[in-house]
Amino acid sequence: MLVPALPYLLSFAAGAMLYVVVEELIPEMSAGSHSNIGTVCFALGFTLMMALDVALG
Repeated sequence: MLVPALPYLLSFAAGAMLYVVVEELIPEMSAGSHSNIGTVCFALGFTLMMALDVALG
């Protein structure tokens, strides 16, 4: 019953883990008044690199 939803749940868990790592373990990302810009840029860069890996790899 849960098996078809497992890839989506694991993707959500991986995204949540990346968000926590970026926000908490990289202090320069969350410093200052524009802390969301660094997080969004990290997410866009990660997504771009994963897309390139799938497309070219």
